[in-house]
Amino acid sequence: MKFAGLLKQSLTDYPGKIAAVLFSRGCNLRCPFCHNAHLLVKPGRAAMADEIETSELIPFLGERRGFLDAVVFSGGEPTINPELTQVIRQVKETGYLVKLDTNGSNPLMLDQLLQQELLDYVAMDIKAPLEYQKYLQACGRLTFEDFFNIRSSINFLKTTTIAVEFRTTVVPVWHSPEDIVEIARYIEGARLYSLQQFNPRTTLDPELSGVKPYSKAELDQIANRCQPYVQKVRVCNI
Repeated sequence: MKFAGLLKQSLTDYPGKIAAVLFSRGCNLRCPFCHNAHLLVKPGRAAMADEIETSELIPFLGERRGFLDAVVFSGGEPTINPELTQVIRQVKETGYLVKLDTNGSNPLMLDQLLQQELLDYVAMDIKAPLEYQKYLQACGRLTFEDFFNIRSSINFLKTTTIAVEFRTTVVPVWHSPEDIVEIARYIEGARLYSLQQFNPRTTLDPELSGVKPYSKAELDQIANRCQPYVQKVRVCNI
């Protein structure tokens, strides 16, 4: 499997751990506020200067054993690549913790990874309240199958025993405080819900560059309104 890039060390992508972060190419969604637009091209369509193959990754991780704690698979959307399970298995065999960042549109692969105990942490993005039209607006494109799959992923991630984080990038033009509270109600009982501040400087849709993000004080107020429904709410990327 070929990855678009490797961040050799991160202190923020896996809470409490030092992690390497792998970025996969390709995504089935086109969220206008996406800050990794350069990763949206499908695997195999275009070469990138910082690509890394699995054959290079495993030796790198072997050399970093004792310094790194974990490997994060991010993107793009990692689960659109059928080779992902095998790569994660190889990483687990080297002794690392594994975190997956996902949009939740491939519950079959997600369930298989969990059943095989190949994941230690899952962070799933929830783009909008779980109504098709609202979700479509936030995702740019969305099939009914993907929407059904996303709801399925949320429902079974709420019951798994590993660490799970749900997170929403809060974009003022699409997300009212009431929308975020509605999401919190949907994931009621979840252990962690992260509200990510929208960054207008790096977006797929250039028209969003003029949108002013919610302030920290505003996000804190929204977080307080979500608190009755989930165990912990945090505000990040401020």
